Formats: sequence, C-alpha cells, structure tokens
Amino acid sequence: MDGLRWLLLLFGLLVIGGVYLYSQREKKTDNDQSDSGERIAPSLDGNGLDEVDDEVSVTAPTIGNEPADPELEDDADAEAAAEDAPQKIVTLRVVARESKSFAGDELILSMRGIGLRHGKFGIFHRYDGNDESRTVFSAASLVEPGSFDLQNVAEQQIPGISLFLVLPGPIDSVEAFDLMMSAARTLAQSLEGELLDETGSTLSIQRERYLREEIIQYQHSNLVS
Repeated sequence: MDGLRWLLLLFGLLVIGGVYLYSQREKKTDNDQSDSGERIAPSLDGNGLDEVDDEVSVTAPTIGNEPADPELEDDADAEAAAEDAPQKIVTLRVVARESKSFAGDELILSMRGIGLRHGKFGIFHRYDGNDESRTVFSAASLVEPGSFDLQNVAEQQIPGISLFLVLPGPIDSVEAFDLMMSAARTLAQSLEGELLDETGSTLSIQRERYLREEIIQYQHSNLVS
C-alpha cells in the first residue's frame, strides 16, 4: 500500500512538471511571433520607410544643377582662351644714332621717367598697375645678356634697348601695343635716338600700322584680350 502511494505521488509530480514545461514553451513561441510581427529591420533599399517618406521630404543640395553665374562663365572662358592661344611677340628697338651709344645712367633715368621699373631677369618692365605679375611689355639692353647692371650703370655705354611685348598679356593686346609704341617714341625723342622695327629697319608709319593690324587679327582669331 505504501509503495503504491509513493508511485502515484511520483507520477503526479511528473505530470505537473510536464505541464509547466509545455506552458513555458508556448509562452516563448507567442513572444517570438509577436516580436517578428512588430519589428521592422532597417534595410539599405529603403523597405519599410514609406510611411516616414510620406511625412518628411528632404531635398539635398545639388551643386551640379545650380544655375551658373554668366559673368563667372565669361571670365573662365576668357582665361581658357588666353591660355590656349599661341604666343605672339612684338619687338621694337630704340638705338643711338650714328652707331653711337647711350650713357647708361641717362638711359636708366629715361626709362624710369616713363614708368618702367627694374625687375625680373634684371631688365625693365611696364606693369599693369602695381602688380608685378602682370607685365604689359619689357625693355632689355642690346648688350648681352640683356640685363642692366644698376650698380655700375654710370660707367656703361649702351648702344640701345629692345622693347618687346608678349601676347596674350594682362590687358587688351592692341592697348598694350599702343602703350609700348608710346614708350618707344618718348624714349627715342628724349635720348635723341632712332626707332627701329624687329628687323633693324627704321619704323615707318606704314610698318607701325601693319604691326597693329597684325595684332588686331591675332586678337580676333584667338578671342583673347
């Protein structure tokens, strides 16, 4: 009788334990299903974000589609054209008459008097304003290597100078030529010298006009200043 009682007690405990384990497993399954139905995992393709997109619309700035400034575009086009244009060099000479020479100090004073300044490569330059990176035209000695020794200039005799203009430059090409012509005439007059072209021939009015027309044609052909 006692043995049967213990056997029934043990069986009851096993049944109770089984019911408890089963109920716990069912509860865990329900929780997992509830979580899977409510959670939306983030994804790179934007699934599940339709509701957010309907409420908030964000527009990112796009630089490439912004309207361009016409003035900036024109400046950029002009600079690009100037960089791509072939260089043209126009040369004049101011020399002493009768194969003589200019006194070095007198020549330097005359060049400084018309606004030329001693600078890069030891020669004189006409700048556009005070910016020494914007050279309109330059003047070099006809004595090799072309530079001016300012410390010993009082002892020097210089047969002449070469004025040269490199196009395209910082200002309008025709305006630059006119400035160089004016400087050359002033120097020739003040030094009682002679104005020659690049070949060493006397610069006639016809030759000057021809050079100017060449520069106008160059300017129009290359669309540069």
